[in-house]
Amino acid sequence: MDNTFLTQITNGRVEAVETGRNGSFVLVSSRDCPNCGRDQTIRLNVVSNTVIMDENSSRIPLTELRVGMTVNAAFSNATTRSIPPQAAAYVIQVVGRPRGDNVTVGRIVDVDRQNRSFTTVSDGNISSIMRFNVADNAQIFNAMGRPMNFAGLVPGLRVRVRHAAFMTMSIPPQTTAFEVRVVR
Repeated sequence: MDNTFLTQITNGRVEAVETGRNGSFVLVSSRDCPNCGRDQTIRLNVVSNTVIMDENSSRIPLTELRVGMTVNAAFSNATTRSIPPQAAAYVIQVVGRPRGDNVTVGRIVDVDRQNRSFTTVSDGNISSIMRFNVADNAQIFNAMGRPMNFAGLVPGLRVRVRHAAFMTMSIPPQTTAFEVRVVR
């Protein structure tokens, strides 16, 4: 794509994600980063029209970006002369996650309130059934990205679960959920 107003990074590493009163930004480092300066790092300012996507090109909120993720980014060619330079982000797409950070998307089929766990199935495939034990410090978000209680998880909801890389050898396999997000 030949666009004099756009610069791209391929396979950059997320170094920091911050949201505050003065705006939101993602600090990305890359070996092949035009306009990044000597240290090859750029601060991408996230605004209301910045598109952030996961590996499946589904839109996700900024809060889902994590340090260590690999991203592709398109941003304004107009950068500041600060260290690190800053630019307005147009698109940030996750293309890889650090090891140990697994994500599963499925529909809740059972909730065990006493043991603070739930079971999902993905794409109606019975061999994809998994049980998630929800950690006490786990974050649970509704479809709008707002925090919600465990009690709001009910059978039929479609959820994206960020969970531990390990699984038990039981049937169904079990693992620990760190973040649960209701998806549409």
